[in-house]
Amino acid sequence: MERSALVWPDWPDLPPGIGALATSRDGGVSGGPYDDGKGGGGLNLGMHCGDDPDAVRANRERLQALFPGHPAWIAQVHGAAVVDACTAGPGQPVRTGDASIATQAGVVCAILTADCLPVLFASLDGKVVGAAHAGWRGLAAGVLGETVRAMRAAGAGEITAWM
Repeated sequence: MERSALVWPDWPDLPPGIGALATSRDGGVSGGPYDDGKGGGGLNLGMHCGDDPDAVRANRERLQALFPGHPAWIAQVHGAAVVDACTAGPGQPVRTGDASIATQAGVVCAILTADCLPVLFASLDGKVVGAAHAGWRGLAAGVLGETVRAMRAAGAGEITAWM
């Protein structure tokens, strides 16, 4: 996957050893309405939108190659539930939530956004990270506050965020 298809956050407070990125539509294998709009394959990562599941799996594999572990994909519902990404992932049932946190090295929190806002979190000591899918319904339900509460319960002190 070309690194130019990715957005690397300008996040000055990101602790050492923690990484973050966002994707564009570029660099995948999805066709039709999921292509990149420029005649190439699109990087659709959502199993819920009607794309060919094999294409979505191939796109996820391309993205996973950039990470230290498998992303913990969640079934997002525009709510405020927070999933422990350390207990989600390959071989586990997909958990429902709109945010995830992790306390173990190599665990990757993953969220999907289209017209919603991705909000990424990290404790300043780098021991707890989180990612939230923040649409208007989730914001009204308190997804950001619930993510911070879950991070604090997992041992986070000061927390930095990127939107």
